[in-house]
Amino acid sequence: MSPETTFEKTTCALCHSGEADAFLTGQDDLTGKPGNFSFVKCRSCGFVYQSPRIVVNEIVDFYDDNYIAHRQRKSWGIFTPFYNWVMGKMDRDKLKIVSRRIGLGPESRVLDVGCAVGTFLLHLREKRGVRISGVDFKKFEHYPGFETIDFHQGLFYEQSFESNTFDLVTMWHFLEHDYDPRKSLQTARRVLKDGGLLVIEVPRLDSLSFFLYGKRWPGVQAPQHTGLYDRKHLRQIVESEGFEIVEHLPYGAFPSYFYLFMGFLFLFRNGKGVNLREWAIPYVLGQLLLSPILLFEKFLNLSMQTVLCRKRSE
Repeated sequence: MSPETTFEKTTCALCHSGEADAFLTGQDDLTGKPGNFSFVKCRSCGFVYQSPRIVVNEIVDFYDDNYIAHRQRKSWGIFTPFYNWVMGKMDRDKLKIVSRRIGLGPESRVLDVGCAVGTFLLHLREKRGVRISGVDFKKFEHYPGFETIDFHQGLFYEQSFESNTFDLVTMWHFLEHDYDPRKSLQTARRVLKDGGLLVIEVPRLDSLSFFLYGKRWPGVQAPQHTGLYDRKHLRQIVESEGFEIVEHLPYGAFPSYFYLFMGFLFLFRNGKGVNLREWAIPYVLGQLLLSPILLFEKFLNLSMQTVLCRKRSE
């Protein structure tokens, strides 16, 4: 972090109160970049958010090639096949979650907010023939297949999507990064067709992995994460912006085991960063060791949560 980095104080995204108490101090545990980042708990509603935070036009510097969602497949050496299988499984699991509430076909339009390198959209296009659009801070024009995505670079709520356009809007680990989650949810409601589906997956603050790791919980992910959502506050903000939650899942497509393993590493490394290549074999061995527990992941409150929502009738 540069000494010239600009910070801003902010208020609660849920109730807009500026009164808050210290909750925890996070660091960039994955890359080991220097900096301490404060999370506070709103005195009025209890929501946990980062304040002060890096201004939005400077936070993009923390989304470099070391950021997990932006890693190129070719960068994993001999572990590339395993990495590709893991990432492919996430896209397959995302489709399973979506398919619980909506059928998709060639006439369907899908928008992925925070699409990163676009693998989920490309998977949908391959399996369902849907028309795909994506939004992200950064553009990945050299990534295979990215040219087939109707891509929009920048903040979601600043894009000029037409109203009532999309059958499905997805936010896979986006909302916890958002600088104005209410405005993003309002935009999602506007661009969704009547009867369309919004899917949001975020780390779950009231989870076993947070209880185990505290400030080293991977869901803190400072400074990129601006808000930490428990079950209550995720439901509250979604419902207050005109959505009906039709299903709330205590899991997501992102593997909870990753949070269990990385939280242990973050504690062990104590803010010094983690080279994921060096820990690939222990990661796999740990997964095998915990496989009896992970079989019940969908019934346990380990790390993730997902809500499937439809627009509430006026």
